[in-house]
Amino acid sequence: MPEGIEIPGHEHKAHGGEESPLVLPVSLTMSIMAVVLAAVTLMVHRSSTHELLRQAEATDQWAYYQAKDIRLHEMETNVDLFSTLAAKDNEKAQKLQEKYQKQVEKYRADKQDISEKAKELEKERDVLGRRTDRFEAGEVFLEIALVICSITLLVNKRSFWFAGIALGAVGLVIAVTGFLIH
Repeated sequence: MPEGIEIPGHEHKAHGGEESPLVLPVSLTMSIMAVVLAAVTLMVHRSSTHELLRQAEATDQWAYYQAKDIRLHEMETNVDLFSTLAAKDNEKAQKLQEKYQKQVEKYRADKQDISEKAKELEKERDVLGRRTDRFEAGEVFLEIALVICSITLLVNKRSFWFAGIALGAVGLVIAVTGFLIH
């Protein structure tokens, strides 16, 4: 009696009654593909998570930009008020106007820096999105390859095994190209 789990009425026998010579190499191929698939799936999840984090960071930067813009407009209003309204103490009004003008300049510079950082985060997010797409495409090819290889064990035809290997290789190449995207 052979070791392992036996399924009644299902033996891996070739047409002549002998055990199929494809069982061991196909099973080994499927095991290797399953390990590669697990690694690619991990890369899909990691890349996707980093993409979402970059999006959140970019969104935070744009919210910060908006807050600076609101403050900028408040300071511009203050400058306008002090430059147009008559003051009891012109010297004090002039100093306040200069103070608020400096704040206007600071907020304009801050907005520029914040905008650049947000755009950089969006670029990183886009790269991670393209990378995730490649990993996902590789994952799909590897999953299909596993199914095709498993069909080999059912129909005992090498053509399915070779097709599965070819699809697995395509999936691996596509997934590896994800690392090349910068």
